[in-house]
Order: sequence, then C-alpha cells, then structure tokens
Amino acid sequence: MLLGTQKKNEQKHLEIGGCDTINLAAEFGTPLYVMDEECLREKCRRLKTAFNERCKNSLILYAAKSCLNMAICKIMEDEQLGLDISSGGEAYTALKAGFPMEKTYLHGNNKSLWEIELALDSGVGKIVLDNEQEAELVDKIAKSKNKVQDVMLRITPGIKPATHSYIQTGQIDTKFGLGISTGRAIEGIKKIISCSNLNLVGLHCHIGSNIIALESFAMTAKIMVRFMAEVKDTLNITFDELDLGGGLGVRYTSDITPPTPEEFAEYVLNALNDELIKYEMPSPKLLFEPGRYISGESGTTLYTIGTIKEVPGIKTYITVDGGLSDNPRPGLYDAVYEALYANDMTAAMNKKVTVAGKHCESDNLIFDIMLPDTIKSGDILAVQTTGAYNYAMASNYNRFMRPAMILVKDGKADLIIKRETLDDIISNDIVPDKLK
Repeated sequence: MLLGTQKKNEQKHLEIGGCDTINLAAEFGTPLYVMDEECLREKCRRLKTAFNERCKNSLILYAAKSCLNMAICKIMEDEQLGLDISSGGEAYTALKAGFPMEKTYLHGNNKSLWEIELALDSGVGKIVLDNEQEAELVDKIAKSKNKVQDVMLRITPGIKPATHSYIQTGQIDTKFGLGISTGRAIEGIKKIISCSNLNLVGLHCHIGSNIIALESFAMTAKIMVRFMAEVKDTLNITFDELDLGGGLGVRYTSDITPPTPEEFAEYVLNALNDELIKYEMPSPKLLFEPGRYISGESGTTLYTIGTIKEVPGIKTYITVDGGLSDNPRPGLYDAVYEALYANDMTAAMNKKVTVAGKHCESDNLIFDIMLPDTIKSGDILAVQTTGAYNYAMASNYNRFMRPAMILVKDGKADLIIKRETLDDIISNDIVPDKLK
C-alpha cells in the first residue's frame, strides 16, 4: 500500500481520505481521479520544512505540469508555495484561481507571443528565458508595455540522470536552455544584460523527472555554482536566485524507496554550500520545483472492471473502463503501476493477471499483477500513484470522455473537475456548409 491515508473499513472496502471508494465510484462514476487532499498538503509542508530548516532563503515551486486545476492552485496558495508554470494555459488557470502571480515562474522553450503578453499583463513574477531569440522577443514586448520584466536564464548543465530517456532534460543534446560547455550559456547572459527591459535575476536548470539517485542533483548544484563563479569573474555579475529544478522521484511500486524530502534537502544543500564556500560565493535564494513528488502519490484512479478473458495457458486479461486516454504513461514510458482490489482489501492476491484498457491499441495498463481469483465484472480496481501526468496528459483518444476528478478529505468528497459529456466531445466540431 503506497498512500498513507489508504485503509480498509468494516466492509473491507478501500478508503481514501476517509471516503469509501466503492461509494465514490457509485456516486461519481468511473474512471475517476481521486486526489487525497491531506496527502497533497502533507507533501507540500514536508518539502517546505525540509528546505526552510536548512536554508534561510528558499522557495518551493509546485510544478503545475504534473497536475493542475483551480482547486489545486488554491491548495498551493494555502500552503504558501509558488507555481512553476510552462504554458499560457497554466498561467491562465492560476490567474483565474486568484493565485498570487508574483509567485509564478513561466517556463517553456518556445513561448508564443500571446503567452508572453499574458505573462506580462498578469504580473508573472519571473519569465525563465530559454535562448537569446526569446530574450529579444520578451524585451521587445516588455518595452512596448513600458515594463521591465524580471527574468532567469535556463542553463543546460550537461547532466544525464538515471531515468527514462524521454524525461531527461539536462544533457547537452536537449531542446531546453543554453549549454555551459558549449559557451552558449555565457553568451546568452551577455545578450540578456544588453536588453534594456529585462532584469536578469538568476539562473535556472532542470535535469529530468522521476529521479531516485541523489548524486545527479548534487552534481548539478556543484556545476551551477561553478558556472555562477565563472560569470562573476568574467562579467562581474552576481545572481540573486538559483533554481535547481525538480525531478524528485516517487513510489510507483512497493519495491521503490525514493529519497525523503529531508534526505533530498540535506544532500543537495550540503553539496551546494560546499561549492559556495569553495568559490567564495554569496548564497542566492534557492528555488526547487517538485511536481510529481507532491501530486503523484496523492492520486488514485478508480476503474470498473469489465470483461475478464482467459487466454488458455498464457494470460488472463482483466479489462477496465479506461486506459490509454486517462493514463498514457505505460504506452509512453513503459511506466509500471500497482493496484488494489477496492472491494475487499483482505482478499488474497493469488492470481497473476494483466490489466488492460479498452482502447483500440494494445493499451495494457499493468502487466503481470497479482489480484484475487475472486475478482469479477463490476468490481472496482484502484490504481495507485496516478496524481501526476495522468489527468495532465489525458486525451479524447477514441473520443473518450475525460474523467472527473474529486478531492477527498475527512470523509468528504468534492468535485473539482467535471466529467466530460458526449456533447463536450463534439462541442468544437464544425460541419462546413458544403457537407450539409
């Protein structure tokens, strides 16, 4: 069992946040994203405390791309986190939720004109520039609005962490940022400081996602300090902020033991501080951008089991009423999950099965998982650690309706995203007159 607030009740049903999941499935339908509010808040507080106790000047930014809606914006505001946003859509969500925009940092390697204008008009705190061309564009737009915009520059430190190749972002060969070893980073800084309507306040980097080994984070911190020392020596510039990105991994299966926030903070800050002392550099304000760590284990997806099919001597398929459209990660990254039999938490897990989705693809959610041999159509399966990049990457493939999302706490469930309807599916379709 992965989530701290999961338990069984007197009926042996799985509970999350004090809510019976069988009742949740009946009330809200399935597939259903269930977000555990207490888990979300506890993750925020633990991260914030871990860094605040070891660093006098730090800010945790929630990586909105992992899972964002207006209710989650409100929770992040309550917990006094900032927001790492990577699109105009995420910026607009934060704005409409009333989130303090001065605590938002806009990322992206190819920001559109309208996204930059939205950022400037809405008071986004920092724009993280990806390259020299983008610096020119932001400077031009800021000048037209008679505004000086605080910016950071994304740096490529040349680190290739141990994670899936699709979510490695810090190596030299990447679309993100400017490389240190190639000389592009220093040239990018020169370009930005020549722009009259940009105020370069710091550097940003991000090496990848779902990283378990702390060595990559520590090496990144050291490389960034060395580069900051080089900039100070060559350009006489000292930065106020250093953003070391996110990427802290989580438990998708019971055999994974990710670092705790305390271990993460201790390890990274020790490496950082050693290097600051070595190069006689002042301590900048430190920023970190966890997303998956906060939302991942806070989410569970409930499915209703449909067809159960035996392939004699080979495999048993248990099909659920969702799949690729609400969780594309197994297909994208070969992501591995665990699941619980929500109807009876005491049942013996004695049958190896494959959990399949219902889309017109191979669409297998979980291979070779143990579930009870008593499982039947109509029962509820709970797939764990689905709070990050599941709803965020959900689609209408096969014209499926995207699921609802609820927030559970203290036995109460609140709807925070409505389930799409068939009319929603066709709402943007247009039939030209010549086809009528």
